[in-house]
Amino acid sequence: MYVWRCLFLSLILLLSFGLAPEGQADTRRYAAFVADANTGDVLHSRLADAQRYPASLTKMMTLYLLFEAIEAGELSLSDTLTVSRIAASQQPSNLNLSQGDTITVETAIRALVIKSANDVAVVVAEQLATTERAFAVEMTARARELGLSNTTFRNASGLPNSRQVTTARDMARLTVALRRDFPQYMPYFSERSFTYNGRTYRSHNNLIGRVEGVDGMKTGYIRASGFNIATTAERDGRRLVAVVMGGPTAAYRDAHAEQLINAAYRSLENREALIVAARDLTPRLNPIREQDIIATQIAALDLSPPVAQGDGDSLPPLRIEMTDDMGAAPTSAHASTDVEPTLIALSDDPATRPSGWAIQVGAYADEAAARARLETVQSLADELGTAEMYTPRFEANGRTLFRARFTGINATTARAACARLAARDEPCFAVAPGS
Repeated sequence: MYVWRCLFLSLILLLSFGLAPEGQADTRRYAAFVADANTGDVLHSRLADAQRYPASLTKMMTLYLLFEAIEAGELSLSDTLTVSRIAASQQPSNLNLSQGDTITVETAIRALVIKSANDVAVVVAEQLATTERAFAVEMTARARELGLSNTTFRNASGLPNSRQVTTARDMARLTVALRRDFPQYMPYFSERSFTYNGRTYRSHNNLIGRVEGVDGMKTGYIRASGFNIATTAERDGRRLVAVVMGGPTAAYRDAHAEQLINAAYRSLENREALIVAARDLTPRLNPIREQDIIATQIAALDLSPPVAQGDGDSLPPLRIEMTDDMGAAPTSAHASTDVEPTLIALSDDPATRPSGWAIQVGAYADEAAARARLETVQSLADELGTAEMYTPRFEANGRTLFRARFTGINATTARAACARLAARDEPCFAVAPGS
């Protein structure tokens, strides 16, 4: 009875995803995409791969390249940028800068995130690539490396250009990449306002402070695109990324994004309830392709006589608890033959936590599944050849889970490995020291 009740609730939830707030989205501009930022699981998708205009969501890519320049030591937050004649001539939204004015890099970041200033976008582009046109070429090339295969940039601001296109899915990938690669700059995206030259500018992201867990990222609007938003939220350790494009008004866009985020979290809760119920009713044997996990489970029994792992005709008489598809174990679990992997003890005690950067590629209810995931992923990115495997235990919603992480790497390696995995549609995010 419990399972059927959960199924009924899930059906109601799925139907609710088709509802919309008052108003009517233009399907020529509309698109929406919601995903679990940790696992990459798609929770909602409507026209997610249809060609759309990014508008000021473009500035997320401008900021990505600016953050890379800061990390590389080419700029610091206190460095000054000089405004050119071309930058000063940009249409609103802007800071009303004049030729010859200077602003700090940190002011530029806030102006791009909060005010969405077009003149500042050109200032940054000219600083990093001499001309905005050259910078747009770099933006597109970097976008391809991040897995944004359907995105082309022609300017740094998002001002109208018929050849500057993207998709809701690509904007979600960019949003995740920003948070993954530059967690130290994420506080800028949650600021509600900033002051420049005695004038205070408020953020256009109205979901911050209004929707539980929302903590960034960016909004955008031009007439051709409608009202866009790309945002992130976290509740109980679960992070979502949501993109809505083509809203007929800012209010419609915000209400629809709020609805999708809340519905996605309800979906995750109901899905977990269904999995728990199904496990209570239907024990599952691990399929033959997961022999590595079976071997680990058997070894844990510490049996004195040898025990066969099983073959195509007979499986071991063990009940193996598999994770659900929100963090499913990989379909194969073969470690790289070049490097013998190192597995660190199952603990997340701050005193024993590895120092330096790490990347996380999943979280699992079973330690063996986390290990198998690491062994599989290690063969997909050359940067992880000498990385150590780390499966710290943690509690979430009353359940014990295990994070699948690679440690013993620096920030550059973490970013490069995640970029390579993202290009293969593999979930991955960088973990700053101490996190």
